[in-house]
Amino acid sequence: MKIESPFHAGELDAQRMAGESAIAQRNSAVISDAIIAGALPFLKQQRMVVLGTESDDGALWASPLFGSPGLIIPEDPRTLRFDQQLIRSSQADIFWRNLRTGARAGMLAIDLATRRRLRVNGVFERVLDTEFVLAVREAFPNCPKYIQRRTMSWIDEAPAEFAPEVSSGSDLSVEAARMIDAVDTLFIASVHAERGVDVSHRGGHPGFLQRLHATTFRVPDYTGNSLFNTLGNLIVDPRAGVTVMDFTANRMLQMTGAAKVEWNQPDEQGLTAGTGRFWTFQLERWLILPLPTQVRWEFLDASPYNPRPPAAGSTPRG
Repeated sequence: MKIESPFHAGELDAQRMAGESAIAQRNSAVISDAIIAGALPFLKQQRMVVLGTESDDGALWASPLFGSPGLIIPEDPRTLRFDQQLIRSSQADIFWRNLRTGARAGMLAIDLATRRRLRVNGVFERVLDTEFVLAVREAFPNCPKYIQRRTMSWIDEAPAEFAPEVSSGSDLSVEAARMIDAVDTLFIASVHAERGVDVSHRGGHPGFLQRLHATTFRVPDYTGNSLFNTLGNLIVDPRAGVTVMDFTANRMLQMTGAAKVEWNQPDEQGLTAGTGRFWTFQLERWLILPLPTQVRWEFLDASPYNPRPPAAGSTPRG
């Protein structure tokens, strides 16, 4: 069922500042309190899902989980059951500590190969040793823009020595900085006091995530569906979790911190493709975690919607 008032005050402010309020109202028809029937088979096929969660200290994290098809089991349009026996993700991921009954969560089901994605926000209704259940509060599809196409294959056996070690810190390491410089895909978790946790995708050519200083990054905000769910959340609550993917080395960099939206910024290089919008992220903590050793990735092509990459040598470094 369509949600009567789908936007909170922060989203409405963002839509107004962008001059896209009328478009947002038209597009709000896709926002529902249940998953549309046509998306249920899509969820059953997924090997990858990203979950946004909140730690006891209030920090937000975005956690990609991987496994076999069937790891998500839609019991009905308002109930998603996750089979933990089919999930193959690092136990060092803070997600497992954040997973508890009654906790809020955002979910992004994304198929990089087809550029299909679906967002679901809700609450963990039940958490057991072998499964957990997400009760749906809000669901809507997203457009395929800015997703780099990749296929993910799965092999039954892989030598354990290829799995990188877990590392963490507060000041960015050289290794983590290199991952940021090369990234073309990231996920961001944000939150609203009443609407809960949300997680979304951002993509672009390598270099679209800029390091301004040692622990400060900037991301251009391109044109989208005009709903401004992420920016709307950041307007009212700066907490954010950002995870970047290193598909070559089969690992991810998880970060938590605070983000701020910047409007009407000068953009001589055309990094925002005309929107003049950025959001900056101030890092507080980070972890580098391995992806499952069974996962293999093949890059197919970049999104045709990606704005041109930054000129060589133009990215500030801290």
